[in-house]
Amino acid sequence: MNDMDSKTDRGADTGKFSLPPAAYHRIFWPIVIIGITADLWTKFAVFKWLKELPNERYTVIEGWFDFITAYNPGAAFSILEDKRVFLVSISVIAMFVVLGIFLFGKIDKKIMVVILAMFLAGIVGNLYDRAMTGEVRDFIDVHYKEVYHWPAFNIADSMLCIAVGLMLILQIRASILEKRSHRQK
Repeated sequence: MNDMDSKTDRGADTGKFSLPPAAYHRIFWPIVIIGITADLWTKFAVFKWLKELPNERYTVIEGWFDFITAYNPGAAFSILEDKRVFLVSISVIAMFVVLGIFLFGKIDKKIMVVILAMFLAGIVGNLYDRAMTGEVRDFIDVHYKEVYHWPAFNIADSMLCIAVGLMLILQIRASILEKRSHRQK
């Protein structure tokens, strides 16, 4: 374990307050900025391009993958449709919670910094759409022919899902390591 992965760098063992080390900021903020920029730019560029195409659709892989224009007035899978104020409020709270965890949570693993940055970028990317228009712009359409369609999504949604996936992997890994250590005792 290197010095940036030790809990004492963040004051966990000493009881003193400290902000994340500079190395963590050099990981966190670029991911947040690049993630938000990638999400908003791709939404702008793809929607502008698709508006010029018939049916506002471009097939990438026939029967599997298209770019489309879709507007989601709700949250994931269109739940809570037309609850704009509630969803914006939840997103703002989530944004501050993630920032608070990063700044004050005594994070001791770089992968958690990456996860938090991806969460924040995803939250802010969709918050922008929701706050400005009341709908989130989605354009990635993954499907199996016309039999099954996964709900359309965007880069922000992808970042949120990757962050959740990484957290699950960390939890599973921690659980496996804990079981191994109990067996060795």
